[in-house]
Amino acid sequence: MADVSVNGSRKFQFLPSTRSRVSFNQGFTLIELVIGMLVLGIALVMLATMLYPQADRAADSLYRVRSAELGQSVMNEIWGKRFDENTDANGGAPCGPAPLPSCSLNLGSDTGETRNDWDDVDDFNGMTQTSKILDSDRTYADLYPGYQLNVTVAAGPDGKDISKLITISVTTPLGEDIVFNALRSNF
Repeated sequence: MADVSVNGSRKFQFLPSTRSRVSFNQGFTLIELVIGMLVLGIALVMLATMLYPQADRAADSLYRVRSAELGQSVMNEIWGKRFDENTDANGGAPCGPAPLPSCSLNLGSDTGETRNDWDDVDDFNGMTQTSKILDSDRTYADLYPGYQLNVTVAAGPDGKDISKLITISVTTPLGEDIVFNALRSNF
């Protein structure tokens, strides 16, 4: 022991160093590293098996949204047209049995009509993805590559002149067929 005085008033005692053995175990053992890598590997496998299927489902949803967009845009255009070629364009009397003007028997575009001239519901019968978009030189296939479009217009369930069944079928690039139906009445 050594006594030290500071400014002559206090004395401090310093004990000789009794250092114990220093431990050099500051890293990981080989077993700890192997167990850590095993746990990390299992976690990565579980994460990958959960995330990758979600990515595929996200693409499926995108295809469905695009097909709904295509089907609805075509349906909106058809719905805005008059019922029949012989129906008054200004909202007057519909076509039908006498004394009304008779309805057209032709389901499809009339002779000489181009895409921009389609003015009634049944002109859209037979429309496909290769048809031109209204007021454009582009086709539906240009804007929706890989999608298939098919429009049919038929007599309604009654088989008479009072309704027409509009069916729009859109097939996604994955082959999923999404069908839109509307029944247009003669009014």
